[in-house]
Amino acid sequence: MRVRCTLQTHKGIGAVTLVEAEMGGRELLDGRDLPFDTAEVEIDDAGVLDLLEPVVREWWVEEFGEFVPGNGGFFTPPQKEAIPRIHDRENALICAPTGSGKTQASFCGIVNELFRRDRAEGLENSVYCLYISPLKSLANDIHRNLEVPLEAITAKLAERGEDAEIRHAIRHGDTADSERQAMLDETPHILNTTPETLAILLNSPKFKQKLETVEYVIVDEIHSLAENKRGSHLSVSLERLEAMAARSPTRIGCSATVEPLDGMAEFLVGRASPGGPPREYELVDARFVREFDIELSCPTDNLLYTPADAVNDRFYEQLHDLIEDHTNTLVFTNTRSGAERVLHNLRERFGYDESDSGCHHGSLSKDRRQSVEEALKAGDLDVVTTSTSLELGIDMPHLDLVVQVGSPKSVAALLQRVGRAGHQVGETVTGRVIALDRDELIECAVMLGKAEEGFVDRVFVPENAQDVAAQHVYGMAINGPRPEREVRAILRQAYPYRHYDDADFEQLCRYLTADYEGLEEKNVYAKIWRDTNDPPHGEHHYEEFPVGEGLVGKRGRLARVIYMTNIGTIPDSFTCDVFTRGSDEWVGQLDEAYLDTLDPGDVFVLGGDRFEFRYRRGSNVYVDHTGARPTVPSWFSERLPLSYDLGREILAVQRELLARLERGGKSAVRVWLREFPVDDNSARALARTFDEQVRYAGSESVATDERLVVEEERDREVYERRYYVHSNYGRRFNDGFSRLLAYRCARATNANVTVAVADHGFTLSMPLNRKVDITGLVRGIDPEEVRPDLRTSLEGTDLLERYFRINATRALMILKRYKGHEKSASQQQVNSDMLLGFARDLEDFAVIEETYREILEDKLDVAGIEGILGEIQRGDIEVATVRVDSPSPRAFGLAALTASDVVLAEDESAVLQKFHRRVLEEIGGGDGSDGPVTESDGPATTDRT
Repeated sequence: MRVRCTLQTHKGIGAVTLVEAEMGGRELLDGRDLPFDTAEVEIDDAGVLDLLEPVVREWWVEEFGEFVPGNGGFFTPPQKEAIPRIHDRENALICAPTGSGKTQASFCGIVNELFRRDRAEGLENSVYCLYISPLKSLANDIHRNLEVPLEAITAKLAERGEDAEIRHAIRHGDTADSERQAMLDETPHILNTTPETLAILLNSPKFKQKLETVEYVIVDEIHSLAENKRGSHLSVSLERLEAMAARSPTRIGCSATVEPLDGMAEFLVGRASPGGPPREYELVDARFVREFDIELSCPTDNLLYTPADAVNDRFYEQLHDLIEDHTNTLVFTNTRSGAERVLHNLRERFGYDESDSGCHHGSLSKDRRQSVEEALKAGDLDVVTTSTSLELGIDMPHLDLVVQVGSPKSVAALLQRVGRAGHQVGETVTGRVIALDRDELIECAVMLGKAEEGFVDRVFVPENAQDVAAQHVYGMAINGPRPEREVRAILRQAYPYRHYDDADFEQLCRYLTADYEGLEEKNVYAKIWRDTNDPPHGEHHYEEFPVGEGLVGKRGRLARVIYMTNIGTIPDSFTCDVFTRGSDEWVGQLDEAYLDTLDPGDVFVLGGDRFEFRYRRGSNVYVDHTGARPTVPSWFSERLPLSYDLGREILAVQRELLARLERGGKSAVRVWLREFPVDDNSARALARTFDEQVRYAGSESVATDERLVVEEERDREVYERRYYVHSNYGRRFNDGFSRLLAYRCARATNANVTVAVADHGFTLSMPLNRKVDITGLVRGIDPEEVRPDLRTSLEGTDLLERYFRINATRALMILKRYKGHEKSASQQQVNSDMLLGFARDLEDFAVIEETYREILEDKLDVAGIEGILGEIQRGDIEVATVRVDSPSPRAFGLAALTASDVVLAEDESAVLQKFHRRVLEEIGGGDGSDGPVTESDGPATTDRT
């Protein structure tokens, strides 16, 4: 596909006219040996080139002049807009695909200014530019890319007898102490760092003075920061830097394809005053300036009955052919184990070895990852497999194909991954998505179709995180004493805290001052003091502040050490050992995140055996052997959940698909689906699935953007009633919605209700002699009751215990490091378990409240649930109940999650085939006709609400 964007033309380029600027640019081109006629080539950005210092201009043309025909000038589209913004010292968000040169543009504008200033007046031994990246490897990558222009430009000046030096360095958690000390003596003018290290530098007694001269801040990969607490942490650090710096630093944000742009820009720039408007900013929207060639493929048109070996054979043959047809191929899978498995099979089947293939993911050693990165960037590897890790840096000039195995779960993730191919200007971005799961076919088809249309999923920013606020208020108090009004203002100027009110701040300060009886007896001590600067002889009186001025300061002699060694937002995690209760037999291990899905009584599969979860103590899980059917999926995936926005788009497409099916049958659907970037196998499989769904259970059984479907099955063999809720809003939404309904069902039936969750829906199971009107239940939920009900449903869960530990550690209630000792995640959990019961009884306790906020808002998508229930109450979404004797085709995946005979993948295949045979028996067997269908074609009964 060809996607374009419209960019505004920069008007003010100084006294030099466009004609003069263009002539100067062409003269520089004429001095190069280039494979095109420099007099004939189109140039539309000579004015931008003329903004650069002559020596920088010469270097740019020498380095990138060969790409002028592809660019229509000297710069890529985002560079044409970004460099003038930086020249004019305007805050800017540059949003463009990977490989379009946005980060290079940011550095170019700033380096240009620093060379000009160094030659004119010299630079101080201080920091002028901060480059902040969430990824250490990306910082290293930029560091290497920064060396090239700085050395080349410095060499050009030296040839002219001019002396100039712009120093740069990288500093993060792995930087040696000797290197840190050296930075004090010879300070880099450009410092590459991470959000966590910046927060430490702001409290470094000596180095923080070096930050007072900062005039530029580049925040790279801002889309991946904004959606989590690392971004919240960084946003407050930037406001602390703002208050410290001699002048307001110009903020440049670099983002891949993201939405909403204004929201991301406001996140970048913050507010000049609490409650005021965002600081001024410019948007450089170049999200769709590259040419894409993307397609969904499937190894077969029938994933149900094609033997697994045949599917695997076709998949690997197709993958091998793609690798053979391209120079360098990057294969994304959704799990680390998947990346290892794909590489292993390629090597076993086609003779790849370490000389031409590699694997890259977070579980590998740093040296191994760097070795693979360097070989890929050098073009030495034919193929590299990787997981959800995006730490591959940017400079991969030989990469011309990205293959995504399975759904990446959002359009943004798809574009970010596929965008790693075709980094050379003018190259087509080539990407192939291969679906191996029937439930992902419609998801991937819609995803690719929406990508072609320019749709992007929204980023949701966590708000008012008290654990992050605790770290920064503590840090500001350590640098104090300082007026409390300044501390509040700095917090509220940061975008995630723009709605932070006095009640929030008082709640936080009650915790930080340990204003709770018995708290210090639990070894949780006050971290700050508050005082109104009493007259002389008061405990906290400082003459530099007026009497009556509210002040905050630090408590404890080791406050700075505690802050420096414990801050950050990335939680530690651990693996739990699983033991049987009776014999203390060790049966295996579980990732602690898997425990989020388990409640006492749940049954899961481990090592091919079934166990009933009883309880957890610290890092140990205790279970009983059982023969009961599993109630929780036996897999745990690292992959991201389906985005809420994409889920809604899928539901809208399903409504259109139904209409075409009813008008023209399967053939009409296939013809329509071929308008999407999908192969014939995918189109045929999708048409067949929805045709069988409607013929079996009626069109009312298909969820759309106007209908939520509850499918009820009575399984007399295992004496169980199951409700399959078709709510295609993603796993976060379904996790929260299922907990809400399970809580209400349990109250209504006085029975245990088990839950299994997927991206496209969830299952509620209860004894057959219990029945509940799910449709009426959903209709009757007041959106305002969602939060309190969900909060109550979390009591006593491992999910609450785990998140309390994470937040207690972030809020420095539990110290990971103290006096040379370090607590592992499992040791932190033991401390947390002892504190939770006490903290839960404290009134309005900040760490407890933040734990509930994070679970409800960030993990369970309570806002999305409230929104959908609001639409149901307004009548915009109907609720339909469909009663079936066996799961419908669209519920097969949900039913397999809790099927008693599913332990291994081949078991799941057999169960799905069993479900399908029942469907075919009901609708008359075969593949069904291609004629129009009606609601009366299916045997199921439907209730509409």
